[in-house]
Amino acid sequence: MPWLEIYKRARSLYSSFLILHLIYISCDLAGEVIVIMGVSGAGKTTVGQMLGKEMKYKYLDADDFHSETNKEKMGKGIPLTDEDRMPWLESLRDATKEHIVNGNGVILGCSALKKQYRETLRSSDPDYKLGSYETNAVSFVLLEAPAEVLSVRLNKRAAEGTHYMPASLLQSQLDLLKIDESEEILRVDATLSPQSIVKTIIISIFQFQDSFHSSQC
Repeated sequence: MPWLEIYKRARSLYSSFLILHLIYISCDLAGEVIVIMGVSGAGKTTVGQMLGKEMKYKYLDADDFHSETNKEKMGKGIPLTDEDRMPWLESLRDATKEHIVNGNGVILGCSALKKQYRETLRSSDPDYKLGSYETNAVSFVLLEAPAEVLSVRLNKRAAEGTHYMPASLLQSQLDLLKIDESEEILRVDATLSPQSIVKTIIISIFQFQDSFHSSQC
């Protein structure tokens, strides 16, 4: 058998092992939410859908939860206010809470730019206590890319007419994005291929949950 074929099979088996082990060590835990976050153009939908498929988790796109008023506002190039976002965040919290309570896993693609927004999402875990990030059923993965890369992606998307978010709002989102280091949010290079990003996320989850599971035994 050619070495390249052997390598491909070995890599596939290793990825399958990670998935199976992740499912095994998670079986005695409650449901969980993995939020793929970042500004527009970071690749949240592509990565989130792919990760959901790999982990057998349902994928939810936060864009689908915006009101028509919010969509129209963004479509005109007007940034949303916290007041605009709160009903949206609360609807996301309620939707993900249902999955947690029922013991299911879900991937949520959501910008989650500010800590207060993330706290609202974390509260979907009925057992969440402020600051208890390590035991929270909601975890976050930040997709990061240079502004130039994001701008190119958004302009391409706008030209194709596949999204209501204009490239003109990118800077307002970058200005709003704030990460508290105490949150220990996983940061991933969004210029990597979606496959590489998903693999990085899965390995990181595997390592964290394996460590957490061992500490509880």
